[in-house]
Amino acid sequence: MMSPTLNVPGQDQIRRAPKVLLHDHLDGGLRPGTILDLAAATGPHSLKGMGGAPLEGLPETEPDKLGNWFREAADSGSLERYLETFAHTCAVMQTRDALVRVAAECAEDLAADGVVYAEIRYAPEQHLEAGLSLEEVVEAVNEGFREGEARARRDGNRIRVGALLTAMRHAARSLEIAELANRYREQGVAGFDIAGAEAGFPPTRHLDAFEFLKRENNHFTIHAGEAFGLPSIWQAIQWCGADRLGHGVRIIDDIEVAEDGGVKLGRLASYVRDKRIPLELCPTSNLQTGAAASYAEHPIGLLRKLHFRATVNTDNRLMSGTSMSQEFEKLIETFGYTLDDMQWFTVNAMKSAFIPFDERLAMINDVIKPGYAELKSEWLFEQTAATSVSTSVAG
Repeated sequence: MMSPTLNVPGQDQIRRAPKVLLHDHLDGGLRPGTILDLAAATGPHSLKGMGGAPLEGLPETEPDKLGNWFREAADSGSLERYLETFAHTCAVMQTRDALVRVAAECAEDLAADGVVYAEIRYAPEQHLEAGLSLEEVVEAVNEGFREGEARARRDGNRIRVGALLTAMRHAARSLEIAELANRYREQGVAGFDIAGAEAGFPPTRHLDAFEFLKRENNHFTIHAGEAFGLPSIWQAIQWCGADRLGHGVRIIDDIEVAEDGGVKLGRLASYVRDKRIPLELCPTSNLQTGAAASYAEHPIGLLRKLHFRATVNTDNRLMSGTSMSQEFEKLIETFGYTLDDMQWFTVNAMKSAFIPFDERLAMINDVIKPGYAELKSEWLFEQTAATSVSTSVAG
């Protein structure tokens, strides 16, 4: 009798499987061709991007070569160096039309990859250099997401996209951005985030923003436990009250594995697991920034076994040269995960989304579970057919 646990999916099934994405940066997922188009349309001297990077500073002028450059530049083992690549993407995202285009293409690309729900984050304060207001940035991105959803439907795909407004942790606009997220919460903004280099910029610097959001019963996640360790996670949860942890991969530092395979959780790791605090894990990105040495050594394997609320995410699709399908391909290749495991990660993510409970439940029961049931039935019939052929030949 065939074991139902051996339903290891191939590339096509992985792509078609319903997927949920909670941690993806808008300025980290541009198409290389779009960067070149927008840079050419803007002109070489009229704008400067994040960090003052001039548009004429693009290192390549062909899409494939530019995409390779981003991946190689980001593959440094340093979070700070990784973040430097965003100077070029932010530089071309300074006008309304550019933001609409980038957001629409983001939704379209994710839907083509089988993502049915996504929360995409970006920092409005990084898109003001051409004179847009914070409100105009948010409205342009929201318009782009709606356009991308419509394009996906025309292509036979379906996706729902929510925005997360990010404040930069080294800056001083977090309360302003939190208030902005709250004003647009009924217009496509699902929540709030802080991002940027963790070392030297603890989340407690932004307590007024988090306290405001809690008073407003609004949702927020915090980048924590990526390049920095347990203190970052502890502050994000116990001081700031984060609903989710952006990355959170360093929670592994509070878990001891004995030589005999026994596992002991420290108090913080136990709390995170007991409270079902979602971890927005980004395996490929973590390898690039040095948070993990290899896929095999990535903590996601142990966290899955220990039943933490682990989710799979892309972080920055351009810089990591990745997609949700590719992230799952790597995990399946490394850990032998099956469609059941993919469904487990996906349901975890949908449970953790910043939309109302009944809408999350509908996505799980009406989209995700039926989608995986269909893929599992395909696998079952394929195995049955293969067994019949084998028996016939043997006979």
